[in-house]
Amino acid sequence: MGAAGWRLRIHDSLPSTQTLAIELAEQGEAGGLAILARRQTQGRGREGRSWQSQAGNLHLSVLLRPSGPAREIAGQALLAAVALHEAALHHAPGRPLRLKWPNDLMEEGAKLAGILAEASLDPAGNIVHLVLGFGVNLAHAPAVEGRATACLGPIPPEDFARTLVDRLAHWQEIRAGQGFAPIRAAWEERGPPRGTVLTLRQGDNPTTGRYEGLAGDGGLRLATADGPLVFHAGEVIGDGHASRG
Repeated sequence: MGAAGWRLRIHDSLPSTQTLAIELAEQGEAGGLAILARRQTQGRGREGRSWQSQAGNLHLSVLLRPSGPAREIAGQALLAAVALHEAALHHAPGRPLRLKWPNDLMEEGAKLAGILAEASLDPAGNIVHLVLGFGVNLAHAPAVEGRATACLGPIPPEDFARTLVDRLAHWQEIRAGQGFAPIRAAWEERGPPRGTVLTLRQGDNPTTGRYEGLAGDGGLRLATADGPLVFHAGEVIGDGHASRG
């Protein structure tokens, strides 16, 4: 689907673009819909965290209807991160932007943006719909306890949304024609250098190892004291670019 086939709907204020996109998906809305709110009152992030949604920042949710099993969700989230990185550099060229696994956008240890992926599956475990929520600090860097934040702008959210939709459409076309391999390579180019020491937290269990790239399905490969491991869930602690092993 080219960018011309996408629909961008802009709202002055919503409780949550993510909630609205999911509601529309459940009502049968076709894929390729992007919902932008200039302001959110009940934004949320990964792991149930609230997301501070200040006017001037980007609050965007995208409805997709990809075919395939649930394991395809991770690849779609990584694709979205690549598109986000490209959109950010388009509007803020020259900035030292990097991706943190799986889909945070960072600048020298400070978080600029994040992506929330939420999907509905049929009884066979195949994707019915996928909603990707983007929160990007375009005009304000909200204060978050224990986390450094930064902003890209000021950049008009409507302009950034159109660029992001264009980049999403571009990478969706590549994935449709060439599979996940080009997406993985593009993410690795924008992620931490190989050999970077990362700590991944899963619940109360941190694991530290040297980053060895992404697995074929997008999992995080770490060389640990217990040998090579691949992770498909968890949170990388810190920015993931400070230390090398």
